[in-house]
Amino acid sequence: MGHMSVNHIYRQFANAPDQVDITGAQMVLVMKLTGFCWNVYDGRLKQDDLAGFQRERALSQLPSLLDFAGYVLFFPSLFAGPSFDFVDYQRWITTTMFEIPKGANPNHVPPTRKQRKIPRSGTPAAFKALTGLLWIFLFLKFSAWYNTSLVLGPTYMTYSLPRRIWILEMLGFATRMKYYGVWYLTEGACILSGLGYKGMNSKTGRPQWDRLENVNPWGIETAQNTRAYLENWNKNTNNWLRSYMYLRVTPKGKKPGFRASLATFITSAFWHGFYPGYYLSFLLAAFLQTVAKNFRRFVRPFFLTPDGQRPTHYKIYYDILSYLTTQAAFCFTTAPFVLLSLPDSLLVWSRVYFYTVIGTAASMAFFASPAKQWLIRRLNARQRDAKVQQQAKQQAQQQALPPEPKLEHPIMGGGLPSDPGKELDDAVREIKEEVEARRRRGVSVSMPRGQDMKGAVEDKLGRKL
Repeated sequence: MGHMSVNHIYRQFANAPDQVDITGAQMVLVMKLTGFCWNVYDGRLKQDDLAGFQRERALSQLPSLLDFAGYVLFFPSLFAGPSFDFVDYQRWITTTMFEIPKGANPNHVPPTRKQRKIPRSGTPAAFKALTGLLWIFLFLKFSAWYNTSLVLGPTYMTYSLPRRIWILEMLGFATRMKYYGVWYLTEGACILSGLGYKGMNSKTGRPQWDRLENVNPWGIETAQNTRAYLENWNKNTNNWLRSYMYLRVTPKGKKPGFRASLATFITSAFWHGFYPGYYLSFLLAAFLQTVAKNFRRFVRPFFLTPDGQRPTHYKIYYDILSYLTTQAAFCFTTAPFVLLSLPDSLLVWSRVYFYTVIGTAASMAFFASPAKQWLIRRLNARQRDAKVQQQAKQQAQQQALPPEPKLEHPIMGGGLPSDPGKELDDAVREIKEEVEARRRRGVSVSMPRGQDMKGAVEDKLGRKL
């Protein structure tokens, strides 16, 4: 981290885009090396003291120097990522990653070439490569229309505020396309090597190649909240920050809060370099994430049924508003990440009247005020009212059912006994006892059969059968 920081400072002061920049490769190395150190540390702890993600990655023994060098200098992801843990590399190099589970459907076994264990990956790798080239082509086109010169120039202020915000959104989109293209190309290289394999899809029976997926453009461009936006961007870096910073600074037995989020975003900014724009973006993003959590926890439930299982008729309006708010907030937040310098970042922010800063501050103040407790009481009352209504509905349904008839004698409707079988058995038994009693007295009598038996039973019951 220290050596990378020195190079970040040198790059910042040199300001020479025509020179080769090695900080990108160093950033990937920092993720791998810090993750490796934590995995070795976890391997020396008791299993009971580890969380699930720690057990999966823990290394109880140090690898050989050759395996370590192969992991650190893995060429397909050396310069631009994606990063991954040593256990993934170890499972790939030993081919245990490609073992077929016992009892698997033979029809779902992925095809391989000759004696190779790695499934055929040429088609998905080529698709990723072509998609990456398409993103780079679009970046070249859009960056000519939407660039930093436009938002910093005098023409920008001749547009209306909505159009200025739209240009800011398109500037961010054009910048993201560059990353989409590079990450798709590197992911395609990892897929071609086999490291991107993630098992078989149980539904389709086809191989999955998204183990090292680093970005989901559709998920970002349609994100309705900060969580969806951040989770779909630079996924493997997010996993690194979550596993080795966000969860590590959280005391055991407690849930991560604002401090963990702030520490994680500051670490991410420090990892990216020392341009002021990085720190403006990540600091504001930490507050945005906290505000978004509060809205999702205390406002969104009003647009769902009280049990939280189904949306109401007004949920669509909430979704549209949350989508527009998320995209507008992040195009403002990420502008300094593109502009880098402090004067340029503050200038562009001022040209859209700091709308995200003001909205975030107002939201933080709102949820720090008694209004938050008022929302909680309204939600609790809403749940109680729904519970009372449900109970009243159940009682009304029970009362609407016809009452069950109460029998005052053993005869049911239609003149039938409550238990016809038992009465017939009793009548036949009495007839048999009378026949036996007469035989013991020396009277010659036979057991009635057929119609005679029927007549005797009817005499005992006092009615026709």
